[in-house]
Amino acid sequence: MSRAIAYVGLGSNLNAPRERILAAFEALGALPETRVVGRSSLYRSAPQGHAQQPDFVNAVAKLETALAPTALLAALHEIETRHGRDRPYRNAPRTLDLDLLLYGTEPIVSAELTVPHPRMHQRAFVLKPLLELDPQAQIPGRGRAQALLERCADQPAELID
Repeated sequence: MSRAIAYVGLGSNLNAPRERILAAFEALGALPETRVVGRSSLYRSAPQGHAQQPDFVNAVAKLETALAPTALLAALHEIETRHGRDRPYRNAPRTLDLDLLLYGTEPIVSAELTVPHPRMHQRAFVLKPLLELDPQAQIPGRGRAQALLERCADQPAELID
């Protein structure tokens, strides 16, 4: 069975966010036909959109997986649910957010999934940990992640560990 490299963005700002991110790394490693081959450091970032909420803890995981993209997305949603994820409104505070950022090297557009993640190229809290795992990362249709990060210079994403 063929395997793909996928990158998953992790974020949390409720109920012990640092511990939730670390637990999410473990949950990703327990997915069938999947292994975590890279884990970024943790970063702190200010919320975007709805600003009246706690700061986020963010990270990126690099996976090697035989799961199809939609199966991986469903598995990510299941992990979020187990961690009490609620979606009352866009950009709401959350216990755990798992975004499929990249899957392989080609874009994916379907009713269920868009890869690369549609806003990842605009978010320092995604690009910094991604570049930590792959300094040469390319975002299909957008270009080099390093150049995209330079456009996000006004967004603090502080390394916390």
